[in-house]
Amino acid sequence: MARLNMVDAIDQALAQEMQRDPRVVVLGEDVGRDGGVFRVTDGLFDRYGADRVLDTPLAESGIVGMAIGMAIAGHRPVAEIQFSGFAYPAYDQLVSHASRMRNRSRGEFTCPLVVRMPYGGGIRALEHHSESMEAIFAHVPGLKVVIPADPYEAKGLLVSAIRDPDPVVFFEPARVYRAVKTEVPEEPYTLPLGKARIVREGRDITVLAWGAHVRTVKDAAARLEAEKAADVEVIDVRTLAPFDIETVVASVVKTGRAVVIHEAPRTCGFGAEISATLMERAVLHLLAPVLRVTGFDTVPPLAKSEDYYQPDVDAVIDAIRDSLRY
Repeated sequence: MARLNMVDAIDQALAQEMQRDPRVVVLGEDVGRDGGVFRVTDGLFDRYGADRVLDTPLAESGIVGMAIGMAIAGHRPVAEIQFSGFAYPAYDQLVSHASRMRNRSRGEFTCPLVVRMPYGGGIRALEHHSESMEAIFAHVPGLKVVIPADPYEAKGLLVSAIRDPDPVVFFEPARVYRAVKTEVPEEPYTLPLGKARIVREGRDITVLAWGAHVRTVKDAAARLEAEKAADVEVIDVRTLAPFDIETVVASVVKTGRAVVIHEAPRTCGFGAEISATLMERAVLHLLAPVLRVTGFDTVPPLAKSEDYYQPDVDAVIDAIRDSLRY
């Protein structure tokens, strides 16, 4: 079994799904001859040609709008947005058309498309390149929102997203693209959408994260274990929509405490949704308030100040200790 980084795992998933299903088409800015800004689609143009790997104009609304039409017509388009901060011109297409197509047509049509985009900080990028606005998309009924944490997860979740009958927004943590390698099976496989992953079992406290910060939480849990300070259960949320309420509630009922980590702004971030859900479903089991470790309610800063914005291991450990002391 090969050890791949996330870039190679996603590229492999795309290539295998294109081979398996001739309806799968990749489109976006520079995805063809250049292989994408992060080289995630490298080699697909040479293998499948310009009819199935389409370089588009610099127009995100047009990219997603065209993908919606292709999906309704029977294709399986995978549209790439170069950075999530550039997705806002396409938001109208996703909200007004892609998310509503099944309901609008009373089930006659579905919209099986995937919109891929790198998101989040950690790579010292420019303005509009480091946003973490996944909660905006999770708020839209009819959209599925998927965020892999490592290469193995990325391949399996992307294959599932491509095969899904409904529109999926697939956020890829840019910080993880080449920073982590995991064993990834050569053959295609799927991982379930709407099912959280228990990364590490524990008895004292539940800590939830997604994307790049699953690794942050794992590092915090390992340090606390080494200090014999806490036995931390770590959950990778995986999909914000649909959200796996049952796994999260069962974990918090067991441990009695919860901390949620995300780099998105604090106000109306998805951590607030998790916190409210736990208050509704597990309040009698909570031994402490649900705590959040998040980004700030500001635009993500440029490179020099980026580390001050991102949740880190020390911040996660402080929150865990605060919960345990309550």
